[in-house]
Amino acid sequence: MFYRQTIDDALDSSVGAKGLSRASLDRAMAELRPALDKIRHWHASDELPLLKLPARRDDLAALKPHAERFAKFEHVVVMGSGGSSLSGKTLVALKDQGFGPLKGRPKLWFMDNIDPASFAALIERLPLGRTGFIPISKSGGTPETIAAFLTLTAALQAKAGKAALASNVLAITEATDNPLRRLATQMGCTILDHDPKVGGRFSALSLVGMLPAMIAGLDCAAVRAGAASVLDPVLAANDVTGIAPAIGAALSVGLAREKGINITVLMPYVDRLNVFAFWYRQIWAESLGKDGNGTTPAVALGTVDQHSQVQLYLGGPADKLFTFLIQDTAGQGAALQAGGDKALDYLAGHTMGDLLLAEADATAATTVKAGRPTRIIRVAEVDERTIGALMMHFILETIFAAHLWKIDAFDQPAVEDAKVLARQYLSQRQKS
Repeated sequence: MFYRQTIDDALDSSVGAKGLSRASLDRAMAELRPALDKIRHWHASDELPLLKLPARRDDLAALKPHAERFAKFEHVVVMGSGGSSLSGKTLVALKDQGFGPLKGRPKLWFMDNIDPASFAALIERLPLGRTGFIPISKSGGTPETIAAFLTLTAALQAKAGKAALASNVLAITEATDNPLRRLATQMGCTILDHDPKVGGRFSALSLVGMLPAMIAGLDCAAVRAGAASVLDPVLAANDVTGIAPAIGAALSVGLAREKGINITVLMPYVDRLNVFAFWYRQIWAESLGKDGNGTTPAVALGTVDQHSQVQLYLGGPADKLFTFLIQDTAGQGAALQAGGDKALDYLAGHTMGDLLLAEADATAATTVKAGRPTRIIRVAEVDERTIGALMMHFILETIFAAHLWKIDAFDQPAVEDAKVLARQYLSQRQKS
């Protein structure tokens, strides 16, 4: 395993009244036994192709020439909403922490909102002729992605000519007659097919996440190997005992049902996993917030939010489950010199990594002391295998939680309602 999950401090034996009892956890785990058969059926029948992705490598080989072509640009702009953007953004964050890409790789920009000021700044500041563009929409009709695509291709054509549309643009969408495919076909762009059975928020291990990751220089086979390390034991298991994603789901749902714990906070103490927390927020919220079910996912970053949100976490309502994502950073970074200031003696001889780890452990211990249910996930390294394992963990945890709440993890009716209403608003404004 590339991570280790500990839930002891989320139980009543550790944190008291707001913790879940072992008996309640065991009852929820017993409810999950049929979910194993369901997952195995989905895997064997190809009803859920995302479960086949960890073992595949043929599609990665097919993506390689496209990645190599786009790696030659100075910049690459990915346009997508939700998982169509967060999938690649989460993976690319392993290589670009905000200070620029790996040497010889382009800078990737993820335009997942439609603020016109942001697009104006992008168009003004990027060398469009030396920039690649990747619009991603499973349905091909996502209005935000279409608006971004139309805006940027118009600017590209004005700057570099019509021929640049074919050379600089690659679209990812379903193999159906849809607006993005029609527009891309008219422009002569390369089009790659999005699997219609892989939902956007579950698409990180598909070409949606893999292509930007390859362009950024990640080892995508290693990402999938990490995912397989979590999925394979689930497919082989006869019982959910010891299955980390099942335990996480049973804990979350049990605390919501019995203790009124309706907020779940994911707090990585790793900058490179900050975007991962937002990826988790979407998959958990959009998959489980249905029919009055679900818990509200919140994101924090250690150590930054020790100086803000942790005050609420410790002094506010006891309605949250905390998951601390902690890397073993002991000994990492340069040794700190106290400079003779006795007030800083506690830092002398330690590294920045020592301080980070101490603060992570101390914050977790403090939430436990305050009686807040606390889960800890520890990782030794933050690399492709680790991120793949964490992604598969939370995909499966979400699927297990949906089973407990008896809901469909793969639809999003409330989101679709808002999309329909937005189109109606635009139509009404046209008429007026």
